[in-house]
Amino acid sequence: MTNIVVWSAFSTSPEKVAARFPDDRVLAIADESALGAAVDAEVAFGGNNPRRVRQLLDATPKLRWYHTVSAGVENMPLPELAQRGIVLTNNSGSYDIQIAEHLLAFVFAASRQLHRYRDSQRASEWKGQPQEELRDATIVVYGMGSIGGEIARLASAIGMRVIGVRRTAGSGAPGVDRVVAADRLADVIGEADYLAIAAPLTPATRGAVSREVISRMKPTAWIMNIARGAIVDEPAMIEALQAKRIGGAALDVFTTEPLPKESPLWTLENVIVTPHHSGSSPRAGERTLALFAENLRRYKSGEPLINRVDFEAGY
Repeated sequence: MTNIVVWSAFSTSPEKVAARFPDDRVLAIADESALGAAVDAEVAFGGNNPRRVRQLLDATPKLRWYHTVSAGVENMPLPELAQRGIVLTNNSGSYDIQIAEHLLAFVFAASRQLHRYRDSQRASEWKGQPQEELRDATIVVYGMGSIGGEIARLASAIGMRVIGVRRTAGSGAPGVDRVVAADRLADVIGEADYLAIAAPLTPATRGAVSREVISRMKPTAWIMNIARGAIVDEPAMIEALQAKRIGGAALDVFTTEPLPKESPLWTLENVIVTPHHSGSSPRAGERTLALFAENLRRYKSGEPLINRVDFEAGY
């Protein structure tokens, strides 16, 4: 029997975890007052809220493995986890489909100017907009993990040319024209009609879509971010949008969240805003639980875990 503590696991409730693993002891934590019950837990299934993670780690001296239901781990105390010998796995793979579809929805909306038509609809204006085709358009995918790979697959399926950017160069994935190293983003960005940001937030990616990178973009190109806001130099992006030096931006993530009401991103006509909701799907919970179940089987049998985080790389 394995002692599993579950606290703040997004759409996967403790009841669902308990029902899935009847032979294990599932410790459901409703709030801080119940943390004392987690003292014997060796496995944690939870979120990445820094305060709650801190409290959970303090309450679980026997913890050996933490599974976060977030794909990103920038809020996790990686040095402490490494020092304590706690394995960290993330939820990569559970969000690929819905986030990639959200990104492609951004691409379709931008190419057909659907946001401007919505504005015209509100004003009861019968007004056409300049529109583009996606066939043969170029999308640069910054971050070629599981989400970036799914974006690339969908984009190539509709006839787009895909350039992948990842930590190191390599052979192209299916449907990808070529893959270049991350330090060559500025070299290839001039080819992009759409920049899809799908990388994890690490010291290496923070601010990677810099003022210099933005300055090299086509005046018609769009920035599309479903990863983390801090990957983009947000003030430089806003300046480029206001001056119409780039075509637009479709953003699900921001440097500060919720996006402050005074941010000009709310009102710029060449910007589409969604509230960090691209990962939402009625199937996210079942995919998360399936991933955790397979990893729990591996944990018990001593096999390598899926999605084990590299503490040095930060993802």
